[in-house]
Amino acid sequence: MTVQAIGEQGLLKRLQSFCPVDLVGDDAAVLTTQPGRSLVVTTDVLVDGVHFSNQTTSSEDAGWRAAAANLSDLAAMGATPLGLTVGLSLPGDTAVDWVEGLYRGLTACLSPYKTPIVGGDICRSPVLSVAITAFGEVEPNRIMRRSAARPGDAIVVTGVHGASKAGLEILLQPELGRSLNADDRAILIQAHQRPQPRLDVVELLGELSQETAIDQQRKGDVRKAQSPPSLPLTPYPSPLTRIASMDSSDGLADAVLQLCRASGVGARLERSQIPFPPALTPWVGIEQALDWALYGGEDFELVLCLPLLKAQALVQQLGKGAAIVGITTTAPGVWLVDKTQTVPEQQLTLEQGFQHFGAV
Repeated sequence: MTVQAIGEQGLLKRLQSFCPVDLVGDDAAVLTTQPGRSLVVTTDVLVDGVHFSNQTTSSEDAGWRAAAANLSDLAAMGATPLGLTVGLSLPGDTAVDWVEGLYRGLTACLSPYKTPIVGGDICRSPVLSVAITAFGEVEPNRIMRRSAARPGDAIVVTGVHGASKAGLEILLQPELGRSLNADDRAILIQAHQRPQPRLDVVELLGELSQETAIDQQRKGDVRKAQSPPSLPLTPYPSPLTRIASMDSSDGLADAVLQLCRASGVGARLERSQIPFPPALTPWVGIEQALDWALYGGEDFELVLCLPLLKAQALVQQLGKGAAIVGITTTAPGVWLVDKTQTVPEQQLTLEQGFQHFGAV
């Protein structure tokens, strides 16, 4: 048996059996280090020819994307970044300027979040690869996990999808983007080369939860005043631990499927609610735009499952690009539906998106 035969998901399932059950299965691992604080750790490996190439990605862009991928995983857990390490595997003929460019890109992405590079390792290799391990910190009652979704939750995306895939296609086949104006072309290419990790969403969710906590405290004070001393009060759940979260680095469809699998729920996604860049429809048509949004990947937005009122408040705060795209259900399966009933319902599966070791 080979990894090609069992595929990425099959291999992950086997490897996770070597890990503590409560530490794997999310975008990052959470380790309790001291009362009131938890360490969040995530690792990503980027390989030349698989994740980037000279045709589409400069060394600075490769560094930016490597940092953004890891910061995005921390954001999906509700964590604040502390630092990261870099492991480089390099052919001996790699230009020093390329390596320095990689670090310039890493630093450029990390600087707004005051996140330093704190170490790493270098070794010789026939293939160039970059392995990043990022560390973050989160209060235990603010950890967001994939398994927190409940039936009836709203499914929120924090921004448009399909932009990174569109930018990649333009870089690979420049003639395809000739019908786009210069601004739209630049926006799509930027989305691929310099994605933005959504740590701002973590901050906003913290502010919204603070407001919710204050409201809950007020309700609790009323209940306490009205309740007989012998009756214990039911504690209110932490607002952030009631949010299921994952980043969409492997595509919107993949994120929803993984969230539903971890939470034991199903979902219905409304075609017309999935946000993608407005330039895509007149350029490639609605079906191609939708396919890129669902399966293109590397948009690094967050996909969240949370109660409807909180979802509506979040989308309003985030503004352009954020949307409620569906609802979780008790019925199994993730379905793409059309409220006009013009297009038949379509069941989404992990096999439809990109998988390492998938069929070739």
